[in-house]
Amino acid sequence: MADTAHPLADTRARSEAGFVRAIGLFDGTMIVVGSMIGSGIFIVAADISRQTGSPGGLLLTWILTGLLTISAALSYGELAALFPHAGGQYVIARSLLATLGISLRLDAFSGDSDGDDRGRGRGIRALFGRLVAAISPNVWIVHPIALGSKYAISLSIQQLVGVFDDRVPDVHHTLGVRLGKLIQNVFTSAKTLSLVGLIFLGIFVGRNAGAIIENFGHFWTIRNAQPIEPARIPEKLVPTITAASGAFGLFVAYGVAQVGSLFSADAWTTSALLRRR
Repeated sequence: MADTAHPLADTRARSEAGFVRAIGLFDGTMIVVGSMIGSGIFIVAADISRQTGSPGGLLLTWILTGLLTISAALSYGELAALFPHAGGQYVIARSLLATLGISLRLDAFSGDSDGDDRGRGRGIRALFGRLVAAISPNVWIVHPIALGSKYAISLSIQQLVGVFDDRVPDVHHTLGVRLGKLIQNVFTSAKTLSLVGLIFLGIFVGRNAGAIIENFGHFWTIRNAQPIEPARIPEKLVPTITAASGAFGLFVAYGVAQVGSLFSADAWTTSALLRRR
C-alpha cells in the first residue's frame, strides 16, 4: 500500500525535534542589553576620567566605544546571516578560521574569568562586601596556600559569593528557555528603568549648579590626568606620558581608556546567538 502521508506533516514533525524558537525581538534585545549593562559601566568611568583628564574626554571615550560597537555588531549580523546554525560565535570562528577559530574561542572564554573578576564579578562581590561586613575578601574559608613565590590558592567568603552568583543563572537556564527569557526580561527591564530613573534624579533632584559649571565650563581642559605607565617596557625606552603630553599623549590616553569602555560594552556578541533560519 502506498504511503499517503503528506510531506508537509513530515517536515513539521522533524522541526519539532529541534531547538525551541521562543525568543522574539524584545527577548533578544533584553538578552543583549542585559549582558552589556553590568557593573563595568559604573566601575571604569572613574578610571577613564583619570586617564583622559576631562569631562569631554570621558564622554568622547564612550562615544567612540559606541561607534566601534555598532560597527562590529553590524558585521556580526552579516556573519550570522551567512552561517545560520546554532552555536553563535563558535560557528562563525570555526567556519572562518577552522582550528584557529576554536583556539580563539577557548582563549576568549578562558579570559572571561579574568574579565569577570575585573568587572561584573568583582563589582558584585565588592557591593555585597559593603552591605554585609562578613562578606569580606579577608574572611577566609581556605587560607592562602602558597604555590611558589608569586602564586597562591585560597577561598574567601567574597569569592564564594561571586562563584554562587555566577552559577545561579546557569541553574535557571537549564529549566527551559521560556523561564530563562522571563527572568531575563524582568531583571533587564528593572535595571534599565532604574538607570533611567537615576538619570532623571540626577538631572532634576540632585542637580548641582557648581558641578555643572565646573564640568561644562572646562569641558576639554585636561586636569590631573593620570600618568600612563609603560607596562613591562623600560622607562628609558618609553617615557611615562599623560593626556596633557601633546597629541601623542592624548592619543595614547584615549587608547588606554578604550580598554575599560570596550570591556564594559562587551557581550553585544550575544546577538550572534539569536538568528532565524
